[in-house]
Amino acid sequence: MTNSSLVSEFIILGLTTRPELEKIIFIAFLIIYTVALIGNLIIFLLSIFDSGLNTPMYFFLGFLSFLDICCTSATVPKMLTAYVTKSKVISYYGCVAQLFFFTWPMGVELLLLTVMAYDRYIAIGNPLRYATIINRKVCIHVAIIITIIGSLNSLAHTYCTFRLPYCDDNKINHFFCEIMPLLKLACADTYINEIVVFTADFILGICCFCLTCISYVFIISTILKIRSAEGKRKAFSTCASHITIVSMYYGAVIFTYIRPRSSLSLEKDKIVSALYAVITPTLNPIIYSLRNKEVKEAFKRTVKGLLQHKLKSMT
Repeated sequence: MTNSSLVSEFIILGLTTRPELEKIIFIAFLIIYTVALIGNLIIFLLSIFDSGLNTPMYFFLGFLSFLDICCTSATVPKMLTAYVTKSKVISYYGCVAQLFFFTWPMGVELLLLTVMAYDRYIAIGNPLRYATIINRKVCIHVAIIITIIGSLNSLAHTYCTFRLPYCDDNKINHFFCEIMPLLKLACADTYINEIVVFTADFILGICCFCLTCISYVFIISTILKIRSAEGKRKAFSTCASHITIVSMYYGAVIFTYIRPRSSLSLEKDKIVSALYAVITPTLNPIIYSLRNKEVKEAFKRTVKGLLQHKLKSMT
């Protein structure tokens, strides 16, 4: 380190170094980001303003959409800007901010998916007391608590990553400032750092995953006790979307973080990171809206109301 100067900026190499593929990637990610932004924004606004969706389930769904907007907006706009300006440079503190505002919604989303699984268990297993157990006040308190926990988790990741010195090599082999690619650039021993990061991810990820699985064990047990086939179908349909999102999300996160160090591959990580950072947030509103009649009805009511208001203002 005595012969090296600390870096003041990083160069993000992106998903590929082949110029002929950059235009295709730019168009694809622009479309995906636009769909993710519009879809999640619609669900977020509907959960706030539509009285028909004024329930705990849609409160959490709206919060999930907000987190997805934050997650994609922390990474994709910078990548798209780099393709347009042909400048892949990001400042040191810009990289710090990007890592924090990416890991924050990721951590909160793990906790939120766990809460949503418990919410579905109460709705199916104890429907008569559902409104008492999961009310608006409880939802707000839960949202505040998991936001604080997610913030502390993100601060821990950001501190552990940027407490290390970064010297001559400043090229990040990724499409945003991610933990593992940054650790490979550090000009100091990262063993303790990797242990701390792995432990934090393991505790948060595995605990949330186990709690989610426990909720679904009780959900499945309750559904099997329902006598009618139609009743079973309706009960299962209320949590089918959540199961789909949980499967995609945990699969990608576990592959990226919770695995032996010897199996790390940055090229594979970039593809998997695109799955949980961009693709999953895009699919969330599609999966929930296509399978949910109440969301579609709320959207129709909102569009109809806007059209009527527009016609009145014109006359």
